Amino acid sequence: MNRYLIWLALLISSSVFAVPIIEIEIKNHLFLPSEIEIPVNTKVKLMFINKDNTAEEFESYEMNREKVIPGNSKGIVFIGPLPAGEYPFFGEFFPKTAQGKVIVK
Repeated sequence: MNRYLIWLALLISSSVFAVPIIEIEIKNHLFLPSEIEIPVNTKVKLMFINKDNTAEEFESYEMNREKVIPGNSKGIVFIGPLPAGEYPFFGEFFPKTAQGKVIVK
């Protein structure tokens, strides 16, 4: 493969397919931030950082996603592309406190 094709492949893979990453902390059985905003029709990587000693399960019926994040660890959930709207999520293990939503604009 010549240098031009290698350069073109690197350019395309680093810019066109880059997925935005949003970090969400789990601390004291809360999602921080509890509201995140993402662009319409964009795939996004949610990086959960669980600072609690206990596990939490990210759950969203509207986004059709669920993921257990063990205590003191990280977990990744991909969402989107989504149309405009609000998409609630909660922690299944601590649903009274772990509440949040994704706002798509």
